[in-house]
Amino acid sequence: PFTTIEPNEGITYYTTECPCKSRGKIDLCKPRYGQCVGGTRHIPVKLLDVAGLIPGASEGAGLGNKFLDDLRHAHVLMHIVDVSGTTNEKGETTIGYNPLNDADWLTMEIHNWVFNNLWKRWGSIARRHSATQSTLRATFQGQLSGYGASVATILAMLNSMGDAAKEPCVLTTWGEPEVHALVDAFLAQRFPTILVLNKADIGNDTDKNIERIVDKYGGDRCFVASAASEVFLRNMHSKRHIHYEPGDMVYTTSADDATLAPLMPKMAARLDQVSDMVLFRYGSTGVRAAINAAVALSNMVVVYPVKSLKNFTTVEGDVFGHAVLVRPGTTVREVAYVLSPVVGANYLYAEGEDGRRLSEDDAVSMNLIVKFTTVASKEASGSAPASAAPEDKKPKKKVDQD
Repeated sequence: PFTTIEPNEGITYYTTECPCKSRGKIDLCKPRYGQCVGGTRHIPVKLLDVAGLIPGASEGAGLGNKFLDDLRHAHVLMHIVDVSGTTNEKGETTIGYNPLNDADWLTMEIHNWVFNNLWKRWGSIARRHSATQSTLRATFQGQLSGYGASVATILAMLNSMGDAAKEPCVLTTWGEPEVHALVDAFLAQRFPTILVLNKADIGNDTDKNIERIVDKYGGDRCFVASAASEVFLRNMHSKRHIHYEPGDMVYTTSADDATLAPLMPKMAARLDQVSDMVLFRYGSTGVRAAINAAVALSNMVVVYPVKSLKNFTTVEGDVFGHAVLVRPGTTVREVAYVLSPVVGANYLYAEGEDGRRLSEDDAVSMNLIVKFTTVASKEASGSAPASAAPEDKKPKKKVDQD
């Protein structure tokens, strides 16, 4: 049975090509968080393991209300499905279970959670929308912000609905089908979901189950995985029996690297099994691929703030020391605040890699290298805050900030 009550919080890593690779700085690259391995950047992202869901959660069954409330803190959902068919919808051990059911009813429960909350108030929502002559953006922002929806999310939802959300729109004419369509459009934007088809290396019906789920949900949303194999390979790597880079199909043993510890017979047998049943069959354990796909699905943008556009060092002196993950549509000025509230508050201007100034209201692009310049203040330059004193009438100095 499911045992998670409070969300378990952890850190995983999104991998992407680091700009150090194309700029001849691989040997000098020094991230303050995560790591850079041969020009591949490992950027930390937060992962939440939330309470398990059972059918009827949207009506309060099990820990359903808590699970659904925990979702508000997520950007992307990774639904871990036991594709071997050896665990049923209640988390109980069984045989011959069809895991397609899990994918279906999780989607349905999340949909019903939002739909039920909207539909029971739909009459008043529609009447208020007409009485106040509100825009659809304003009305739905007010109703859906509790699910962690931003203005950008609402606009993307409305755009995806096409003519159905064309202004002016009379919401009093909408019935259940229209509200269901609204919820589908909202969830696609707010809670994009990938399916991690775990335990792909066990079970008699695994191949058939994988085919069923992929046929219905599409190969771009489904990732075959063996988390147990990933854990085993990482443990072997940490004990210096193999060299393994997460996401790779191959690993190195003492047969090819004398610095590695020799394998015991049981270790070698288990490695052969992982190679045959997982790595050679699927190309990897699927764990890294699923994590990268989840971050990519949210369209997160990586920005590299630096102090020097010549050698790409940060204020701490580290080459490409910072990599900031931000939501699509985040502006240059907003990135300054993400980097540091002090940098944001004392922002003067920003420059791109070519030295041209960037508009503070421009949305940042993927892999943007940016240098911030701030007005001088003790806080912005890293010194202790000044004590209260009459305001200095002299112009403030400029200070470069990463």
